Formats: sequence, structure tokens, C-alpha cells
Amino acid sequence: MKKIFFKLTNINWLFAGILIVAISASCKKYNSLSFTPGDGAPVISSVHTWSKTDTTVYYDTVIAYNSSGNPVQSLVARSNAIVPFDSTTAAGYLSNFYIIYGSNLGSATSITFNGYNAYFNRALITDNSIVVQVPSKTPYLGSQANDSLVVTTLHGKAYYKFAILPPPPSPSSYSNFNFSAGSQITLSGVGFASVTSVTLNGVNAQTGTTSIVSQNDSVLVLQFDATAATRGTLVFNYDAAGTSLTANGTQELVDLDNAYQIFTDDYGPSWGSWSWGAAGPSNAKVKSGTTSFGASFGANSWWIDGFRSGGGGATDGLQYSPDYKYLSFWVYGGTADEKIYIEWGNEGFANGGANEINEYDVPPGVWTYYKIPISALLWNTGNTNWAANSSQYLNTVAFFMNSNSVAEQIYFDDVILIK
Repeated sequence: MKKIFFKLTNINWLFAGILIVAISASCKKYNSLSFTPGDGAPVISSVHTWSKTDTTVYYDTVIAYNSSGNPVQSLVARSNAIVPFDSTTAAGYLSNFYIIYGSNLGSATSITFNGYNAYFNRALITDNSIVVQVPSKTPYLGSQANDSLVVTTLHGKAYYKFAILPPPPSPSSYSNFNFSAGSQITLSGVGFASVTSVTLNGVNAQTGTTSIVSQNDSVLVLQFDATAATRGTLVFNYDAAGTSLTANGTQELVDLDNAYQIFTDDYGPSWGSWSWGAAGPSNAKVKSGTTSFGASFGANSWWIDGFRSGGGGATDGLQYSPDYKYLSFWVYGGTADEKIYIEWGNEGFANGGANEINEYDVPPGVWTYYKIPISALLWNTGNTNWAANSSQYLNTVAFFMNSNSVAEQIYFDDVILIK
């Protein structure tokens, strides 16, 4: 019996030892920190960048196989890659990641930028570093933008001077895509409060200037000066924590003064109405200036309303030039979605299905902008463009509707050709 008793005792000790080891291992496994946080006051010694955007354009060689099984090689450009970048910084952008270095940071309970709480993942923390993302709603303007980074731990607070940089000026909408000397355009978006000036980067190295009429962070009102530029994009100069930077807009704006005008506030030189229905200048709906061209299209019938130069003769209108790149106009739609066809050329466009060319959709009750490559417009009712008919003059630009089930009143504004 004693022999049996001692064996059971040894087995009990064995189980006890296994249990102690298991508990120890379990505690270590579920200790998410895997280190012992310091119990001293926290200290921030520096802040480092986590990454940067590499704007260099690289090319990948892509090999595909055609229907004959032969390899076809092509190059695919890629840019704006996010790459690691470790550099000390005293300022950061919204939504970017940064690394806070210091000591006694392991028991951090909160991190704030200018008083706004930031989320941080405890798996990305040590007693000497914290990876954190600047919240997208961190204040960067006004009294709340006090350049204050605060890490709070179980043993105190650490303060560090860290500025939040304003986002680059980024328009999300424009009140108009056309301007003339003295006219104004309102931009909506973010980052406008830090804008110091705005210029126009025109085509063919031509430039333009503007004046800032009013601004806050979400709205910028610009007044345009006279320029030789036919069209271009905006360049925003802005201040970011004492550093002057620039940001480029992507929306191309058009100078009406330098465009070939068919109708703006009135008919262009030699142009007038060529319409089958009641049509003419109107101030009922206006996109630019004081007047648009109002056109009526009867229900379930065949209508062309628009413009003609002179009498529509062989030498009336505009002689072809490859310098003209776009036909552009604004349209305010009627009561329903409609299809409209652009009559483009120098003929009378007789009644018939051949007129259903150059088709575009017009949504109801809103202004819609069109900037159409002239090379894409079919000339008269044929299947070639103006370049293929370069000996002929453009003297008719009109709009055909025949599928509308209800009578529609539609308005056109800033009907122009753009170089």
C-alpha cells in the first residue's frame, strides 16, 4: 500500500507542476504588451514619420498573349507608391501615421492632438514608442490649433509641440467652369483657409491671376483678371505651419473672353437663332452672366432649336482650324430625362432619322456641363468629322429632339468653341 501511496503522491506533484507551468505560459501568452511598462513620468523625445508618397513614375513590363499565342509586351506606369520613410518631424498631416518616441509610454491610456482623441493600437506600442494616426477631424485652425500633442499614461502626462498641417486646398465643386475678366467662381472643398493666392496655369505656357474675394476653410470665392490664356487649371499657394506650398487643381477652366462665342449673354457676332420652335434669349434660368438661350421642344414631334451664322451660305460662319479643340455649353434640363442630338455643320438638316447623331443625355432640372472634343462630332448627318470636311464652314450649331413624350423648355448657356 505504501508503494502505491508514494506513486500517487508523485503523480500529484507532477500534475501540480504541469498546472503551474501551464498557468505561467498562459499568462505570458495573453499578456498583449509582452513588456513591463515603466512606472515613471512619461516623456516624449521626438516624433517620426512612418511613410511618404513616392511620386516617381515607374514602369512595369506586362506580357500578354494575343489570339495567335504570340507574346505582346507593354509598359504600365505606376506612381504615388507609399514607401517607408523615417524622419523626425514637428508637424503632421491629418490621417497620416507617426511614431512617438520617448520613455515610460507603455501604460498610455490616451493620445490627443490639439485636444482631439486619437485611436492607437496597443499591439503597436512599447515602453519607448507608440504608432498613432492623426485623426481626420483634428482641429488645425483657430484657437484649438495649439500645436499640442499629449500622451497620458497611468503615471502622468507628456506634452510635445506638434503642429497639425492644413490639408492641401482641394476643391470638390466649382460654381462654374467658365470665367471672364471680372467674373467670380465659388469653390467648395477643404483647405481654403490657408490659401494665400491663386493663379491660373494656362495652356501654351500662358498664365492668369485672380483675387481672393472671400474665404474660409470650406469655401473660396475668386475673381478672375483678364488673361491671354484660353483655358487652364488653378494653382493654389498656401501656408502650412510657416512653409509656403503649392497645390494644383485638376478641373480645367475656360476663359469666355478668348473663346469663339456662339451664344453667351447674347448671340456671337454673325450668329442668331435658327429654331423651329419658340426660342431666344431668356433670363428665366441663367448659368453665367444675365442671359441664357431658352428653347422649347414640343411633345412627340420633330424639333430643332439652335444657332446659325448669317444665312447659312457656303462662306457664312467659321472656317476650319485645327486650333479649335472643343465645343462647350451648359444645359438646364426640362422635366424628364431626355436625349438630345447636336446638329453640327452647315446644312439644313432635313427631317429624317439621319439627324440622330452626336447623342447626349440631358438630366432634368439641373445645369449640366458639356465639353465635347470637336474631333468626336459628326459633321452634318454624315459619318466623318469637321477635319474630314475642312473646306466647309461651320454655320449651324443646333439641338434636335424627337423622342420627348412631354413638351420641354430647355436652356442653353455659354455655347462656345475652345482652342
